[in-house]
Amino acid sequence: MTQATGTASATRRTVGVIAAMLATTTLLGGCGPTSGPASAPRSNPSDSPSASPTADPKQVLLDAVPEGTEGAFRFTGKDSSSTLSGRVDPDAKGIEVNSTIAPGSEGITVKMSVLIIADELWMKAKLTGQAGLPKFPDKWMKLDRTKLSDNAGIPTYDGADQGNAGPLIEAATSVEEQSPGTYVGFIDVSAGEAAKAFDDGEAAALGDAGKKVPFTAVVGADKNLTSLTLKIPAAGKAKAYDYVVNYADYGTTPKISVPTGAAATKAPPMAYELLNG
Repeated sequence: MTQATGTASATRRTVGVIAAMLATTTLLGGCGPTSGPASAPRSNPSDSPSASPTADPKQVLLDAVPEGTEGAFRFTGKDSSSTLSGRVDPDAKGIEVNSTIAPGSEGITVKMSVLIIADELWMKAKLTGQAGLPKFPDKWMKLDRTKLSDNAGIPTYDGADQGNAGPLIEAATSVEEQSPGTYVGFIDVSAGEAAKAFDDGEAAALGDAGKKVPFTAVVGADKNLTSLTLKIPAAGKAKAYDYVVNYADYGTTPKISVPTGAAATKAPPMAYELLNG
């Protein structure tokens, strides 16, 4: 490969961010199912989100978290280090994730899409901003997990709740319905499964503030969760930010299928070289 002077190391650092996203992004599951009570069957979509005035608001939220019976749906998410969008198809055990990594000091912008179906993995990648950057085909590139240095850390499909809404709501210490379908309260993110929804050490760095993080959640008329927002406070040199999960278009989102024909190809050696650093 011919590469402009000084570009190779910058490219490796940039795509190292991609590899880290593949292996550790907290917005792609990672917490496992909640350990709370089993969700009750969901009522008719025409019912209001809180059909009974005596309904426990926390349980209403837990019941609204996607569990895999809602059909394919779209999601967006944002944490301290990434912004993602995509689709989840529980029937196909599939996730499509799209992300743009903003240019750093080297001026390289990365647009990346990852497709996970069960334990199979594809990606698309486009690098711009400097001359001599590697060019990848505009197709789904099938990755061989055995050729990835952190194979064990690369995610597989592990459930519909890719934004970790369930474990976070489970850790809520207070929940009240502010208005029909809108809930507010506080979440203790300092330990347990809730802490795993954040980058390593991030929850612990919040100290006592992590025990009472304010949140807002919205449940749609179909009794499905549409949004969860946590107001994460500043900690040390880390600025305050919003941890956001949005779920939409339940049952009407196009289903996910294995890329075939002209839409797919094997990942070239350069893809592995860059991903493995």
